[in-house]
Amino acid sequence: MPRSGHTVSHRAGAIAATESLRLFWAFLQEIDYVGRRGESELLDFTFGDPREMSPAPYVAALHDAIVPRNESWFAYTLYEPEAQAAAAAGLRRLTGLPFAPEDMLLTTGGFAALSLGMKVVAEPGDEVLFSLPPWFCYEPIAIEAGLVPVKVRIDPETLGLDIEAIAAAITPRTRIVIVNSPNNPTGRIYEPELLMRLAAVLEEASTRNGRRIFILSDEPYNRIVFSGERFCTPAEFYAHTLIAYSYGKTLLAPGQRIGYLALPPALPEREALREAVQILQFAVGFAFPNAVMQHALPELETQSIDIARLERRRDMMVDALTGMGYQVHRPQGTFYLFPRSPLPDDAAFARSLAGRNVLVVPGAVFETPGFFRISLTATDEMCQQALPAFAAAIG
Repeated sequence: MPRSGHTVSHRAGAIAATESLRLFWAFLQEIDYVGRRGESELLDFTFGDPREMSPAPYVAALHDAIVPRNESWFAYTLYEPEAQAAAAAGLRRLTGLPFAPEDMLLTTGGFAALSLGMKVVAEPGDEVLFSLPPWFCYEPIAIEAGLVPVKVRIDPETLGLDIEAIAAAITPRTRIVIVNSPNNPTGRIYEPELLMRLAAVLEEASTRNGRRIFILSDEPYNRIVFSGERFCTPAEFYAHTLIAYSYGKTLLAPGQRIGYLALPPALPEREALREAVQILQFAVGFAFPNAVMQHALPELETQSIDIARLERRRDMMVDALTGMGYQVHRPQGTFYLFPRSPLPDDAAFARSLAGRNVLVVPGAVFETPGFFRISLTATDEMCQQALPAFAAAIG
């Protein structure tokens, strides 16, 4: 019998060996996450999953969309024009940019949008640059696409992009810079001045290297923005930007997979890119959203989780944790907190919380040891119940 090393491809092995995925799965096994999920006393702050029943308008939209209007209602579906039009209108309202319906390339969630965005502009061996802490799937997605991940740290004081570090990391092989704002896990929104500086660096580097560098803007939280804050997309400042979006965050329904890769109006060669993305969607396994989700999208586009309620939960948790002695900044968006761990070993700290029936994700999973992530999709009651465990853990 052949050894597993000869059966499993090098690419699959490389993906499994990425630090973030390896640490992530190891931690879930250590705390017996799968086995404990059904425990009634467990307070789970790990993922952005819903912790209460979905809102009635969301369920009603899916009920309505599943009723066939004609014989082709459940046929092979690429991009439903009504869904594209609704998505374009939503992005126009958010950004003020004149997005066209045909440039909203509907995908099976944000994962697929990111993967397609990488593959449509980059060649195998090209470099994809992103900042740490990252969403922990950037590296696996890049490796699956045959690309080389390049990592830089954010500014530890402001939690903003370190523009000088990004500039220093660019090489002639750099093809993509990923920007994630509002950021998972920090909750930081990158201000216009920072994005304009990044645009200037990429414009200069593209000219110097004789090869265009693209921004892949990962924006699944661009509508989860708290009062007094403003979200700006990099596409406002840099024409060569691809926007990846997922409705799973705004609607808190990550299991219902629909999103898009959007091509901004100032992006050159959009027609060629549209065609190339569609071909890629066929080739990677028909990565188009299912028909029901597309039929529902015009109604879903108008819906959102309760941002005001989420903001109150954010303030309650930040104030409570700060009062206990935790160091935690107040996020500008998303539904995460990213406090410093009171122990140097953040995985050990997360395990100690797990022993108190509170589950969080260690910062090492985000390649940022010394922190941990809390998902505020937990209910208000769960947050209140968890506070004694957080207080006991900091001692």
